[in-house]
Amino acid sequence: MPEAVIIDGVRTPFGRKGGALREQRPDSLLAHALKGLVQRVGIDPSKIGDVVDGTVTLAGEQGANPGRLGVLLAGFPVTIPGVSLNRMCGSSQQAVHFAAQACAAGDMDYAIASGVESMTRVPMFLDISLGREGVTGFESLNPELFKHHDLIHQGESAERVAQKWGLTRQALDEFAKDSHRKAYAAQRAGLNKEILPAQGVSPDAQPITVTVDEGVRGVLDEQKIASLKPAFRPEGRGVITAANSSQISDGASAVLVANSDAARADGFKPRARFRARVVVGSDPTMQLTGVIPAAQMALKKAGLTVRDLDWIEINEAFASVVLSWARELDADLAKVNPWGGAIAHGHPLGATGAGLMSKMLAGLEATGGQFGLQVMCIGHGQATATVIERV
Repeated sequence: MPEAVIIDGVRTPFGRKGGALREQRPDSLLAHALKGLVQRVGIDPSKIGDVVDGTVTLAGEQGANPGRLGVLLAGFPVTIPGVSLNRMCGSSQQAVHFAAQACAAGDMDYAIASGVESMTRVPMFLDISLGREGVTGFESLNPELFKHHDLIHQGESAERVAQKWGLTRQALDEFAKDSHRKAYAAQRAGLNKEILPAQGVSPDAQPITVTVDEGVRGVLDEQKIASLKPAFRPEGRGVITAANSSQISDGASAVLVANSDAARADGFKPRARFRARVVVGSDPTMQLTGVIPAAQMALKKAGLTVRDLDWIEINEAFASVVLSWARELDADLAKVNPWGGAIAHGHPLGATGAGLMSKMLAGLEATGGQFGLQVMCIGHGQATATVIERV
């Protein structure tokens, strides 16, 4: 059976909501990532069997199958297909899984897994609110769901996670500040080789080239961080704030997956192989805890323990997610998000999964590591996890 491998991965810098990438349409941003990936690798795009895109809010400028539109905008041959999927925050990590499965099955020699989200131009819930004012998403859900499940906002779920694991506001804020410190150090050292510069605009609308993640802060206003009010619960009861949660962002990402034999025959050097690909369902109320069983299952499938890992990317949707997961897995936090995470660089929903995969690959190579684990929590109680081995 063919072996699926990763040839390369890129991501645009992640921009802040209303920031440097605000004038970039999401389909154009995705096209930039697709075109940049094939140019970096030096592969003829006609060899690509499929482009699998992950986008959460498939509406407005992100509607009408951005995977296919990105292919056309990138100038790929019209014979190259594209598809878009939504597994919420795990969308483009799932795209990586689907691309790998297609190559491992022998259905194609090459596939691109990608993701895009412009949270500036396409607000969350646009797909289910239909643009109606004040609609947050829950109003459109089937009432029957609430008879069987306590469906709550992810922020409230993050609060319940913090409460269950006894995580204090101070611990969450310290983790958040450390995310910025690590991201800034990596940024200053030029370590993020996975980043593909993108065209943007300055605050006064002048054209600029964006080369780094816009949300990363080198100087932290610790007094302001401490003074922020809880975002989802009243003062005194809540610990989740804007500072210890992921940033709303814009960005795109793309990963080239291949059949190892075909890639080597074409002169391309695989950079990593897949040791495990996992998706799980979990409690839809404590919806952010799926990362725990997902990581455990992935490690078991890979025949590894958490101690064998050299690099871990767990999406920082909320600081409480990472800290509760690390406690349950007894993980070494020095190996967790070594270049910072979504609290610092942002979380452009659909783009994050393939973006973190690209970052983890670059990180393993920069440190000489062998094994990496990526795991992401997902709304309504799911999680995706991937173990890769650098080759």
